[in-house]
Amino acid sequence: MKRELIKDLFSKIDEFDGKDVVVGGWVRTIRDSKAFGFIELNDGSSFKCLQVVLEREAVENYDDIVKQNVGCSLVVEGKVVATPENKQPLELKASKISVEGTSTPDYPLQKKRHSLEFLREIAYLRPRTNTFNAVFRIRSEAAIAIHKFFNDRGFVYVHTPIITGSDCEGAGAMFQVTTLDLQKVAESGKVDYSKDFFEKPASLTVSGQLNGETYAMAFGNIYTFGPTFRAERSNTARHAAEFWMIEPEMAFADLADDMDCAEAMVKYVISYVMNTCKNELEFLNQFVDKGLLDRLKNVVENDFVRLPYTKAIEILEPVKDRFEFPVYWGCDLQSEHERYITEEVYKKPVFLTDYPREIKAFYMRLNDDEKTVAAADLLVPGIGELIGGSQREERLDVLLDSMKKFGLKEEDYWWYINLRRYGGTKHAGFGLGFERMVMYLTGISNIRDVLPFPRTVSSCEY
Repeated sequence: MKRELIKDLFSKIDEFDGKDVVVGGWVRTIRDSKAFGFIELNDGSSFKCLQVVLEREAVENYDDIVKQNVGCSLVVEGKVVATPENKQPLELKASKISVEGTSTPDYPLQKKRHSLEFLREIAYLRPRTNTFNAVFRIRSEAAIAIHKFFNDRGFVYVHTPIITGSDCEGAGAMFQVTTLDLQKVAESGKVDYSKDFFEKPASLTVSGQLNGETYAMAFGNIYTFGPTFRAERSNTARHAAEFWMIEPEMAFADLADDMDCAEAMVKYVISYVMNTCKNELEFLNQFVDKGLLDRLKNVVENDFVRLPYTKAIEILEPVKDRFEFPVYWGCDLQSEHERYITEEVYKKPVFLTDYPREIKAFYMRLNDDEKTVAAADLLVPGIGELIGGSQREERLDVLLDSMKKFGLKEEDYWWYINLRRYGGTKHAGFGLGFERMVMYLTGISNIRDVLPFPRTVSSCEY
């Protein structure tokens, strides 16, 4: 018989009731009451486990099965029985059970609550826990929602390079890529890039935006969705060295269009996940973040505020003594400032717009006041910044002046500059850190717990 998925049994109870089926999965619990045994089986297709009932008289190897340890893998043949009067809507009465893989008694995931810190140490097993089963199912569904949102709106999906010769953010915190013998480089005290693979310095990308802009100048609307890397030696709960970014770019669009797209995307992704991951969200709302569902509904049901940076400073200055970091016009707002605005002042998502030029990237369009740029960061309750975006600088002379102010070499960005010479137009885009979005969807507070195998300072296991 063909193996059935446990999720299909739950979703099609009437169809499977009374039928013989085969399922496979991993044991969460085993209970033996001499004549009967009960197994909670999970195959990864469903957050809910399937209860398998085995009778000593019906299952030939009963004694062998009930001696198995938690974590072992089984294949079970049996009859589906609907049980609408019980907590479980159905159960599987086993006729045959075979052990695919045993589990030793030292299996780390016994039936008790484990701390997230402990589970990080066994990241290869943590997807089998309820918490991480929920988190990574939601991560998967959120990724699907991203692609559906942009595909339904005619955006072209562009795969931008992971190895790059330019620094999009101008920050310099990049992982270098080289084939040179580092021992010989250290001994000589100098680097001869002419002998390197690319014959020039190369790094892992911090953003696909600049490459994305080139395709927006041909396709109109595009988006990227891929891994990015930042070599910042930061040990905070919000930073990782490797993470995923979604970066749309839209030709003939200004900052208002950019914010409209970002707001629609966030609401779409949340609504999609709330529809496809009901059990997972209910579990997380109960055991991880009791305000999770209310917060997600608040985002979906409210229009986002659009607040100029200067006005935000005016709001913050009267209460500046409550913050650890200073508040003044020109400061780069910290998470505590952003959360005060979203959680205490407006109690819903806020687009903060028109930042001082000095604290934003070189490619952002200079406003008419020549002090601020057409930038917009989306701040959300509970997490702070979720999205960073801007209208891009399409005027060649202004872009060149900005690059000079940021100390960037024109020869490193010659192709980006030429976009302004060959039919350039106004355009805008934004970047969404995918892990931030997953943190918001799940209520998980540490980025290490929404990445399958997190890469952070001094940590590169698996």
